[in-house]
Amino acid sequence: MKIGYLFFASILSIMSAGCAVATEEAGDVAANPVTTAGKVKIEWQTPNKYTDIRTATEVQKRYEQRMFDELTKALDKASEKVLKDKEKLELVVTDVDLAGDLRPTFGQASTSDIRIIKDIYPPRINFSYRVLDGEQVIMVGSEKLRDMRFMDRISNIDNSSFKYEKALLKDWFDNTVAPKL
Repeated sequence: MKIGYLFFASILSIMSAGCAVATEEAGDVAANPVTTAGKVKIEWQTPNKYTDIRTATEVQKRYEQRMFDELTKALDKASEKVLKDKEKLELVVTDVDLAGDLRPTFGQASTSDIRIIKDIYPPRINFSYRVLDGEQVIMVGSEKLRDMRFMDRISNIDNSSFKYEKALLKDWFDNTVAPKL
């Protein structure tokens, strides 16, 4: 009798834990993380629907937050010499497709996935943006960025995370926003 009770209690415990995880994940679906750095603010709209922001080795939520933070900081660094005192840049990102493609690995060397970087898997970022001077909007637009020549532009010496996506955003800012300010 005790074995049956323990088995039933274990099943209930597993089921309730699964419900808690499902509820937590369902709560995350509605969340739109916002990151800020200096004069840049980015809202990451429904990241669970992005084309590809999957990680090969990290916990997914931590990986996403690290990516959001690093891309925001990189865009702030690109804009710091261009944006004036009261000016700020705001983006609403609607899709991200990281450079490369995540592939499963098999065998004894690794049990995790690996991101294969080839020129047929370019980085892509879709977003709307606005530049504000105080409360006044001075520039607005939307972009669907993709860099088909991303592998030709980045040095192999650069081993930083999200280097292709950072370069994509920096090029966009330097060629689209900076000349108009």
